[in-house]
Amino acid sequence: MLNKKLITLNSFKVMGYESDDIIPEGGLGAVSAHAGVGKTAFMVQLAINAMLRGKKVLHVSLHDPVNKVNLWYRELFSNIAGQAGKGNINETWEAILPNRFIMTFKVEGFNLPKLKERLTDLIVQNIFSPEVIIIDGIKFDESERDTIINLKAMAKKHDQRLWFTVHAHHHEDSAAHEMPVALLPFADLFDVVFQLHPEGGEIYIKPLKGKISDSQRLFLDPATMLIKGN
Repeated sequence: MLNKKLITLNSFKVMGYESDDIIPEGGLGAVSAHAGVGKTAFMVQLAINAMLRGKKVLHVSLHDPVNKVNLWYRELFSNIAGQAGKGNINETWEAILPNRFIMTFKVEGFNLPKLKERLTDLIVQNIFSPEVIIIDGIKFDESERDTIINLKAMAKKHDQRLWFTVHAHHHEDSAAHEMPVALLPFADLFDVVFQLHPEGGEIYIKPLKGKISDSQRLFLDPATMLIKGN
């Protein structure tokens, strides 16, 4: 089946991650980059890999409307499927689509009680019960530490895996150990941290926390925004 071929294309295995999930149940992961570098593309590919394996993914967007987020998924799925050769792309897409739910908030309207309320509504009505949650666009500053702690507690309670995008400002320098400045107050809460680093026309995926392997570098292909190794 096409979806099995697509699963084998998971590039994170070359970094030494035996599990496609990368982070454990109740764990937190993050990808940091400047605006427009590819954080959402990175997260969508993590989500698609989970969807192909039958896992339920909740994508929470604080900036983009549902149709724009859906377009990211559709385009990246088509690009990934194109690598797998022959197969019914539309049939496979329709088969995995029930494994994803997109939820949007305005940045100023997002808080943990609202997320829990909407999430509880989905679960109680047996509409959707996520195993992976992506939060794209939350602002990381020290005042939000309690929010991240509580989100981690929620993930642990429900055996969920929680991923965040982290916006890095161009004027900010990383600390000596290379952790993005915005993540410094939260670094102890995360199991895995990746940084997207533009270099010589490529966008390299730099692991900052978690399993780090120098055997092969991963990057986002600027033409397709797909994760690749070199």
